[in-house]
Amino acid sequence: MAPIADVIKYEGDNSTFIWKHPCEDFNSLTQLIVHESQEAIFFMNGQALDLFGAGRYTLETQNIPKIGKVLNRITGDNTPFHCEVYFINKAEQMSIKWGTDSKVQYIEPTYGFPISIGASGEMSLRAEDSRKLLLKLVGTENILSQQKLVGFFRAFLMTKVKTYMAQVMKANAINIFEIDENLSVFSTNIHKLLIPDFAEYGVSLERFFVTTIVKPDGDRQYEKFKELHFRQYADIAEAKLRQQTDLIYAQTEAQKVVIDSQAQAAKRAQEGYTYAQERGFDVAEKVAQNEAVGQFTNMGVGLGTMAGVGGAVGGVVGNAVSGAMDAAAPTSVPTQPADDMAAFKAKVEKLNIMKESGMITEEEFNNLKAQLLSSIL
Repeated sequence: MAPIADVIKYEGDNSTFIWKHPCEDFNSLTQLIVHESQEAIFFMNGQALDLFGAGRYTLETQNIPKIGKVLNRITGDNTPFHCEVYFINKAEQMSIKWGTDSKVQYIEPTYGFPISIGASGEMSLRAEDSRKLLLKLVGTENILSQQKLVGFFRAFLMTKVKTYMAQVMKANAINIFEIDENLSVFSTNIHKLLIPDFAEYGVSLERFFVTTIVKPDGDRQYEKFKELHFRQYADIAEAKLRQQTDLIYAQTEAQKVVIDSQAQAAKRAQEGYTYAQERGFDVAEKVAQNEAVGQFTNMGVGLGTMAGVGGAVGGVVGNAVSGAMDAAAPTSVPTQPADDMAAFKAKVEKLNIMKESGMITEEEFNNLKAQLLSSIL
């Protein structure tokens, strides 16, 4: 015995967008069950009459049990009151792969050279406007699978994506050599541009990700600019490292000088003399080693004068010169006064050395020079 009423429902997989229930021309009082993630469209006599959300519904048709069979004999057992139900899956379908079928040609915004790239990634779609999707893409077919929907969109998706890729890279001045770190911005901008294109067909583009950029590795021009791009960062890093190294070296040398000065000061304090006295020692030693001691007596500079120069420094230097004179000058040969101009110049030069080293003052220098001058006149 044929059932008086049917139960119409769909419990298929999540890779289907639209599915037509095989039960057609069902009788009035047929029960329609729609799940939470679904919508159903009831067609009567070729027209989409009602859109049903989640719940249970009783469908009213003009097909009446038993009486309908009698009427159907007139049309060869085909009811003139055709009816059918389409289920639309509203769940978001994720991990749908996409990829460009050819390279995108554009001018690299940073360096201005022509370049070709490809791209691929994933997206997720959801049926937004069930009636629009059904009428525009399904028609009278029994099913709209995920694969078939992506196939419908492939041509316009490739055209749109390639155009938007070039636009986004130009508008945001995304450097081809830094694009991997900008994939999130890149994906977001292309996603926004694609949303209206999918909405025309009643589909919501929930997410859109660019996961891979295919670069023209090996291309001579691309490799040249790639090397220039990364070289500038390497040069900057190298310069910074060299600067830091030089600074550390300078600080180390300065610290060495400080430590050496502190050690020298401690040594002088321990041995009981000052820096000025040490300089006096050095000058006296230099003069005593390089010049004949007899010349000092010819200049009229006696040990008493040396002892009076610079206080304690003069005494120390005087003693040092006196010792050098005793050791160097022969006792049996008296010194002869020099009255030529060359001797006078040599003596004045010695006085200059003593003045510059601080052993005698400017006034003492002038007095001694006057004495020398008077001795040769």
